[in-house]
Amino acid sequence: MKHVTILIAILLLTGCEKRYEKPESSQATGGGDEQHGKQLIQQYGCQSCHTIPGVQGPKGVVGPPLQKMAMRGYIAGKVPNTPANMIQWLQNPQTIDPGNAMPNLGVTASDAKDITAYLFTLK
Repeated sequence: MKHVTILIAILLLTGCEKRYEKPESSQATGGGDEQHGKQLIQQYGCQSCHTIPGVQGPKGVVGPPLQKMAMRGYIAGKVPNTPANMIQWLQNPQTIDPGNAMPNLGVTASDAKDITAYLFTLK
């Protein structure tokens, strides 16, 4: 009986790990330009509220740190962490989580794709 419990635990843990693996290709990460996305993060001032690996400037603590963003299962604890959801979140976070502290910064669809591509490099 003890061996069966251990086997079930191993299978469950293995299944969970696979569930949150993120694809590697740029198409699977929104089709954007990672390097341009990194520049845009600085342009939009995201680092004023977040600590973001690889991005120069202030290390904000208002929002959560974004290290390992690509490995997270959810965005804002509300929706699955997919490129499409991330793009929507970046363009208008209030549509996903009304009343949250993330402001609408006027991020364009093209810019959101590029920022998403960079965020999905953070593993």
